[in-house]
Amino acid sequence: MTQLINDTGFVADDWTLGYCKPDAANDTLALDLPSDVQPEDIRLTETLEMIRIDFPSAADGRGLTIARALRLRGYQGRLRAKGHIIADQYAMARRAGFDEVEVTDEIAARQPAAQWQFRSDWQAHDYQARLRATPAA
Repeated sequence: MTQLINDTGFVADDWTLGYCKPDAANDTLALDLPSDVQPEDIRLTETLEMIRIDFPSAADGRGLTIARALRLRGYQGRLRAKGHIIADQYAMARRAGFDEVEVTDEIAARQPAAQWQFRSDWQAHDYQARLRATPAA
């Protein structure tokens, strides 16, 4: 089983339609992408509502690059990070463009909701926001 996390903490997964591989038909609603996919190879269609990107390891940041590239290409649908992600990476995942994170029950048990919620104010605690708040000398 898995646990879904967003800025409010642990939430129920409301996505029930399943996922397709990256080379699916044009009317696909959701894609399940491996971490080694090239973002420019993803066909963004008007019917595409959800993209889930795999994180095979907490040390593998390729999913962050994929998410950022998809957002820069104009994808506005739901982006979900899935796999070996830890609470410390949540703010970075949100800044890259992810809307939510899906982790195993084992990861969720080791890192309860409070640890994820602690990082949910991801927009206020980045270095760029602190620099913008500093008056010019």
